[in-house]
Amino acid sequence: MSDYPVLRPEPRADVGGERLRQGGCSCGAVRFTLRGEPLVVGICHCTECRKATGAVAMAYADWARDAFTTTGEVRTHRGRSFCPACGSRVFHLAERDGTVEILLGALDEAPGDLRPTREGWIIRREPWLAPIAGAGQFDRDPA
Repeated sequence: MSDYPVLRPEPRADVGGERLRQGGCSCGAVRFTLRGEPLVVGICHCTECRKATGAVAMAYADWARDAFTTTGEVRTHRGRSFCPACGSRVFHLAERDGTVEILLGALDEAPGDLRPTREGWIIRREPWLAPIAGAGQFDRDPA
């Protein structure tokens, strides 16, 4: 273990003090900015999220659509937007509730301050993954 403290940059904020987070794809062709705090932070273990990310679970956060701006060209498959140049999946615009779902791995800074409050499709969670302490646990999609 190191004796050196972990140095994290100060959170970014606009001139009014509102929290700003930025992110994008691997090659930088698609960029986005988020204002304020997310509505929900979660982990999903469903088959669709596994296939879309190539991982055993997907970490995400939802923001109000008006808190989200993006630049660059994206392609969309089944509602999931990705960069056509590098293939990175970056967000999902949810038409039904006016939110945008951001994959936490697409953020520029590690999302250490965004703790999951819910975990969905736990019936598909790998047995070697522990439940997230304090997060709501749902067999399928949270209500």
